[in-house]
Amino acid sequence: MAYFVIYSIAGYLIETLFALVTKGVIESRRSFLYGPFCGIYGLGAVVMVIGLQRFNKNNYTLFCGGFIIGSIVEYVISWIGEILFDIKWWDYSNIPFNINGRVCILFSVFWGVLAIYLMAHIHPLVEKFLNKFTPHLLKTASVTFVIFMFLDCLITGFALKMFFTKLVNENELELQGVGAYLKEYTAMYETPTVKKVVDKFFSNEKMLKTFPNIKVTDKEGNIILVRDILTDIDPYYFRVFTPSY
Repeated sequence: MAYFVIYSIAGYLIETLFALVTKGVIESRRSFLYGPFCGIYGLGAVVMVIGLQRFNKNNYTLFCGGFIIGSIVEYVISWIGEILFDIKWWDYSNIPFNINGRVCILFSVFWGVLAIYLMAHIHPLVEKFLNKFTPHLLKTASVTFVIFMFLDCLITGFALKMFFTKLVNENELELQGVGAYLKEYTAMYETPTVKKVVDKFFSNEKMLKTFPNIKVTDKEGNIILVRDILTDIDPYYFRVFTPSY
C-alpha cells in the first residue's frame, strides 16, 4: 500500500512536469477529483516491482520485463477507465503501432526504460525512505491514504457519470456507454437536493479543470475532447511558455 501511495503521488508530479515540458502549461493531471494521485503509476509500480523480480538479472531483461508488464498494466487501466467511468484518460490512436489506442510501442519502450531506472535507482530510494518509519506508523499512514483514495475513486465515478449525463442532456449528444445509466442519473439530477450538490461540487467547470484532457466517444466511434464541447469555460491551465514546435 505504501508503494502504491508513493508512486501514485510521484506519477502525478511526473505527469504535471511532462505537461509543463511538452505543452508549456501547468494543468491538472490527477486520476481522481481531490487527491494528488495518478493511479496508473501507483498500480503500475506495484505490479512492476513484484513482477520484475524474475527479470532483475540485467538491464536487457529488465527492459523486456518492463516493456511487457507496463504495456499490460496500461492497457488494463485504460480498459477499466472506459468500462467503469466511460472516460478515456489517454488515446494513442494517432501514434503508430498502437493497440485500440490504449497502448503503443513508443510508450511501451518508455515502460521498458522506466523499469531499469525503477529497479536500479528509484525503488531503492523509496525503500530507504520507508525504512525511516516505524511499522505501526507506516501501516497506519498507508491504510489511511488508501481509504482516502478509495473514497475519492467512488466519488469520482459518481461525479463523472453525472457529468456525462448533463453533457448529453445539455448538448443533445449520443455517447457510447452513457445510455446504460442515462435515464437513472437524469432522474437523480432532477431531485433538488442532488442537483444542488452536483452543481456546487461537480460543476462542469470543476470537472473540466480537474480532467482537462477528458475525451468521450460518440455513437459513430469518433473521439471528442470535452473541452471542444464546453467552449464557454475559461482556460483550464496556467501557461508558462508557448512551445516553439
